[in-house]
Amino acid sequence: MQMPPPEAATIARRPRLVERLRGILPEDAVIVAEDALRAYECDGLSAYRQLPLIVVLPETTEEVSAILRLCQAEGVKIVPRGAGTSLSGGALPLADGITLGLGKFNRILDIDFANRCVVAQPGVTNLAITQAVAHAGFYYAPDPSSQIACTIGGNVAENSGGVHCLKYGLTTNNLLGLELVLMGGEVVRLGGKHLDAEGLDLLGLMTGSEGLLGVITEVTVRILRRPETARAVLAGFASSEAAGDCVARIIGAGIIPAGMEMMDRFAIHAADDFAHCGYPRDVEALLIIELDGPEVEVEHLLDRVRELAQAAGATVLRLSRDEAERVAFWEGRKAAFPAVGRISPDYYCMDGTIPRGRLPQVLTAIGEMSSRYGLRCANVFHAGDGNLHPLILYDANVPGELALAEEFGAEILKLCVAVGGVLTGEHGVGVEKRDLMGVMFNDDDLKQQQRVKCAFDPDHRLNPGKVFPVLHRCAELGRLHVQRGRLPFPDLPRF
Repeated sequence: MQMPPPEAATIARRPRLVERLRGILPEDAVIVAEDALRAYECDGLSAYRQLPLIVVLPETTEEVSAILRLCQAEGVKIVPRGAGTSLSGGALPLADGITLGLGKFNRILDIDFANRCVVAQPGVTNLAITQAVAHAGFYYAPDPSSQIACTIGGNVAENSGGVHCLKYGLTTNNLLGLELVLMGGEVVRLGGKHLDAEGLDLLGLMTGSEGLLGVITEVTVRILRRPETARAVLAGFASSEAAGDCVARIIGAGIIPAGMEMMDRFAIHAADDFAHCGYPRDVEALLIIELDGPEVEVEHLLDRVRELAQAAGATVLRLSRDEAERVAFWEGRKAAFPAVGRISPDYYCMDGTIPRGRLPQVLTAIGEMSSRYGLRCANVFHAGDGNLHPLILYDANVPGELALAEEFGAEILKLCVAVGGVLTGEHGVGVEKRDLMGVMFNDDDLKQQQRVKCAFDPDHRLNPGKVFPVLHRCAELGRLHVQRGRLPFPDLPRF
């Protein structure tokens, strides 16, 4: 995997850069010792590692702005980093680049129940937002499995989802406003506490932009009232095809569960061994279906889901009797990734999205690939919206197994596109899927996307080497030239 070649001139200027950065930040917020840099050499895609040139840890928007202005003036690359939970290498450092860690941006700034929103710094964890408002009966709906560690700024950068995204949407559907710093140091606000942003949908553009357009320093999200009732159903099936048919029947009947997750036998056993959640172990596929809302509505929908599951051939049907049992149903699913980590030295977590109706076909094909590559694969995914997370098990200490796992993963993603899906659902492109972008987009498509990058970062200093398989210089794209140091959209408010 090729990253932009290191710039020798930047590396040679390291002592001078350190001195200038220490003029902006306290000395201990500029990390240069090799042992300390090791903590930042990779993100959740740990197969790829690179020591950064320098790590900086600002704690104010003004400091971020000053750092970006310095990098722009000095021609230095910069990689934003949240909690480092990215599974696509989005925060992979550069040998000649500064890693900008946002871990000190960890405060909730405002809780506004009247407007049903929370204003938080980007380093606040996803789960912390819900915990901060739970006492008043509210919560933040997007809930990635890594919610105890992943940060809200990273969620925006990757447009993260979670087990309840089927009914309540991804990050983009729950985001109201952003403060961000552009490469030239300009501080921009998009949206706010109001329900819709005026003008161009720049808020939508920034969501899922993977750190290529700006550095997020503040996030405003909507919070929701806890549903009156929430019940979960465990439905076991003799085949993945039957479970896929049940998913189609439920959605086809006009029922939108709060969440609908699917696990295959391998994942069921791993999760149950780890979390002791009492999953049925004699089924080939398991659906977890959650319904929420007014009690009378939930009771009615539970009956309908039970009928549909039986019609699809469910061999096990279990309804949660109370809140503790509902939470227990989810514990295994939430712990599926670490559970698989107990039974293999390494695993490669994939992320592709397909039309729901293609679930049986794709699962069958993944099983065939697993046999062909000689690598085990556990399937855990958001069945309701077709977002797959196959976990390919391998041992990095065995020569060639990592390359084999990558080849297996690439074949899965190509299949996702071939059946009408996309390369990613919530993990982003980063470096992991970068060289597969040509499978989904032609050259003109990619050039159009890069024109947006050029409008915000004409010198390609923000997180370069990610997302785009071929980097075109801005002049080659025939873009409208933007004066350096000026906002690409002059009507945006400045701070």
